[in-house]
Amino acid sequence: MEYIHLAMRGSVLIIEDVREVSDLIDLYLQKEGLEVRAVESAEEGLALLESWKPDLIILDLNLPGMDGYEFLHAWRQPGAVPVMILSSRNSDEDLIAGFAGGADEFVTKPFSPRVLAARVRALLLRIRSTREEAERGGRIFCFGPFSLNFDACLLKRGDEKIALAAKEYEVLACLAEHAGCPLGPEQIFNVVWKKAYGDLTVVAVNIQRLRKKIESNPAEPRYIETVRGLGYRLNTGEPGSGKEPDGAVP
Repeated sequence: MEYIHLAMRGSVLIIEDVREVSDLIDLYLQKEGLEVRAVESAEEGLALLESWKPDLIILDLNLPGMDGYEFLHAWRQPGAVPVMILSSRNSDEDLIAGFAGGADEFVTKPFSPRVLAARVRALLLRIRSTREEAERGGRIFCFGPFSLNFDACLLKRGDEKIALAAKEYEVLACLAEHAGCPLGPEQIFNVVWKKAYGDLTVVAVNIQRLRKKIESNPAEPRYIETVRGLGYRLNTGEPGSGKEPDGAVP
């Protein structure tokens, strides 16, 4: 059956040091109607992103100079662009490090360019749908001075936007959906990473990052609490004396 679709608008930055690979991706994405730019190093990518904001970044991990993980660490910032990792490194450790670093998708090499183009298209459509829904208003969850817009995937402190990586947002949204109730790392991992089994340390990593962005003192959290033996709980109340609730530890 012939694959038929309408061309879509959007832009993609490819960070890939093998020219043949980036040219192949470029060819298939242009068939989707996308604007594509390609660079061969993370440093070139960061420089380009200072003046241009694409809708998606496709990132190789094995790069000359700064590698893909270092790029992820340097790039996560307000209004960060979604990142799809494309790499021959496919161990569990690589996938966990990629997602913990803020990647939104992980595709392993070798890959089908048609399937990759379809995944890019699906991701961009999902992002666009979320933005359009947010413009029509959305569900808002408030805790302390913060407001979490589920539809816009946006956290604000008053009028100030707080930059969250995709997985940081999903972890916070998971806690907000069950506010006041402790969730175990296994529960959070299952909801956010959609896997029954895996390295649960990625949950703790994202909790730590959220605390650094939300808590006035991450060592004594008032909002994202650790409940001994049970997991993590989002406290919806106003900051009090700074003491942890009974049964909770920093």
